[in-house]
Amino acid sequence: MKRTWLSVLALLPFMAGMSACAAQTVSPEPIKAVENSVPSIATLPDDADPALWVLKDEDTTIYMFGTVHILKPGLTWFDEAVKEAFDESDELVIEMISPDPAEMIRIVNEMAINTTGKSLRDKLSAEDRTKFEAAMTSLNLPVASFDPLDPWFASVSMSMIPLTQNGYEIGSGVEKDLKAAADLRKMTVIGLETPEQQLGFFDNLPEEVQISFLNFTVETLDEMTDGMENMVAHWANANVDALGELMNAGLEDKILYDTLLANRNANWAEWVDDRMNKPGTLFLAVGAGHLAGESSLQKMLKARGFEVKRLKY
Repeated sequence: MKRTWLSVLALLPFMAGMSACAAQTVSPEPIKAVENSVPSIATLPDDADPALWVLKDEDTTIYMFGTVHILKPGLTWFDEAVKEAFDESDELVIEMISPDPAEMIRIVNEMAINTTGKSLRDKLSAEDRTKFEAAMTSLNLPVASFDPLDPWFASVSMSMIPLTQNGYEIGSGVEKDLKAAADLRKMTVIGLETPEQQLGFFDNLPEEVQISFLNFTVETLDEMTDGMENMVAHWANANVDALGELMNAGLEDKILYDTLLANRNANWAEWVDDRMNKPGTLFLAVGAGHLAGESSLQKMLKARGFEVKRLKY
């Protein structure tokens, strides 16, 4: 399950918002940035040029852009071909339209709070509990803070803390800027999934899989930041093949791969197929992992007879 949470961060936009909800309950004291064990392989450019694709017929154009859902502020990416394609578009299509914070908290309370009556730590083996409590202490969190939570949500919350402590900001992802620009232009904005659906991908996982997520997060907290730096650099340099490898390495479990990537891409390919029957120009922005690898949205569209072209710039 190496790099699993990095793959999840590349696929699900609700992840950053979930950590904001967790902060409503848990307020860790500042921690020092740690030296991470994962080496940085790619170099982040001063001016990012992420990959962009286009699908066209006689009266319909759909630009396809891979996003990163949490970034450090100040990275330039919304310019040149990406900005030109966006400005040409009449509609913005994103994975999910985020509800207001109060509604998000309500949804989280319904789906992420454990209702079995058994605390999170009591679900862990003695060895895993010891490691979990040590990790909580290292993050300056009371060891009982996540006891009322489902394992998957505890994993989300823990995994985001090293990133925010190392300069990544909640709400600083690509979708925020795209949505703001779309609202300014009064563009139609379409969400491919609902918050309930995205939360449900994890909430419906077998509990043993959720606990594996949690144990993995505990073991790799020190690698989170360097791994994320590498992923963002690959995205910024349009290293699509490298991103695909990260997705494959991080989602080795077939249940996870199908749930988080393949099945969703298949649903979106059907949506695009249907949308191509209507005229217009759309800017479709989904997690970069969905546009890379063997189960990419482009390959699923190719299987339906469409030709998706990579734009060079």
